[in-house]
Amino acid sequence: MVLITNLKHLFDMFFRMPCMFQMLTGLYCPGCGGTRSVNYLLHGRLLESFIYHPLVLYMAVVIAAEVISYQAARCFKRPGLYLGHEQQLIIVAVGIIAVNWVVKNVLLIGFHIDLLAAPL
Repeated sequence: MVLITNLKHLFDMFFRMPCMFQMLTGLYCPGCGGTRSVNYLLHGRLLESFIYHPLVLYMAVVIAAEVISYQAARCFKRPGLYLGHEQQLIIVAVGIIAVNWVVKNVLLIGFHIDLLAAPL
């Protein structure tokens, strides 16, 4: 029981470390909210996951689609079933990161709305 408690404490310390970028600038970094987003996604709370960082939900869908299409292409021996649009998917991911970063910082600076201040 003590080992489990100690491991949980170490896990909490590692994943609750403050963002150095935010501490220095007062702004969110492009990755802020990602850990909480993963946590909410793993608990099936998709809306909260999307609000904290939309890239996490996007990547979960992309990875699932890629794996399913790849396996279908192999199983049915039809290479055309595999999506395989990695470059386009990466461009979309970078766009999601940029838009998320701008929107969260505009809300924070311009409207004093801190989306990451407290858990939903």
